Order: sequence, then structure tokens, then C-alpha cells
Amino acid sequence: MKNTPKFKDYANSLPNDITAAIVVFLVALPLCLGVALASNAPLFSGIIAGVVGGVIVGLASRSHLSVSGPAAGLTAIVAAALTMLPTFETFLLAVVLAGIFQLALGFAKAGIIGDYVPDSVIKGMLAAIGLILLLNQFPHLLGDDSQF
Repeated sequence: MKNTPKFKDYANSLPNDITAAIVVFLVALPLCLGVALASNAPLFSGIIAGVVGGVIVGLASRSHLSVSGPAAGLTAIVAAALTMLPTFETFLLAVVLAGIFQLALGFAKAGIIGDYVPDSVIKGMLAAIGLILLLNQFPHLLGDDSQF
């Protein structure tokens, strides 16, 4: 039988949870801003994404060890979508629709689909993102800050 936590368990762990929340906030906030900046999105949208990822997903999750938040790997995808779509509002609509689609797949227990994505595809995407980040920093290494 599964041991479900009671209110007393949450109250007892509250001091540790608050400390952990502050640490995660201090790590995630610069990352949220960095992902937004690297994606050419408004900085405030990075903060909103961090709040949604951290608070709403944390409250909706049934896991005791749920971690969600900004993913630097999405920077290239978001930047490409922002250049392809006509307005930022269109991009936001696409994000909301993708979220609804993701929720529907989650409720349908369709996470098994991820097992069919080859590891080479994931490694290739991460390698490409690393190359993009390195190539964008190379001019700064040589002292050219004209595009900064």
C-alpha cells in the first residue's frame, strides 16, 4: 500500500522545502533570463516560464521529487520558432497549444513514445546546441563585442 503524506508531513518538512526553494530560485532565475535572452525573447517571458515551470508544474505533479524549469537545450528551438513565426503572440499561442497537447499525452500515459526516439537524435540535437553556443561566443573570445 502506498504511504500518502499527510499535512503533518508537509508541515514538518516546510523549513527544508523553503531552503530548497530559495536555492532552486537563485539557480533558475539567471537561467530563465539567459534562455530568454539567447532566444531573442523578452526577458519577462523567461521569468514567466520559470514561474510556470517551477510553481504550477510542481503543484500539479504527484511526485515528491519533481524538478522542472528552464532547459538551455530549448534555446535553439525557441530562437528558430521566433524567427519563423510572424509575431511573438503567435509564438505564445504555439506554446500554449503545445502545452495542451503535452497535457493530453500525459493524461493518456503516452510517455512511452519517447523510447522510440533514437539516442543519436537526442545527442545530435544537444551537440548542435553546444556548437551554436560555442560559435556565438567565439567572437567575444577574440575581443569582438560589436554584436553583443
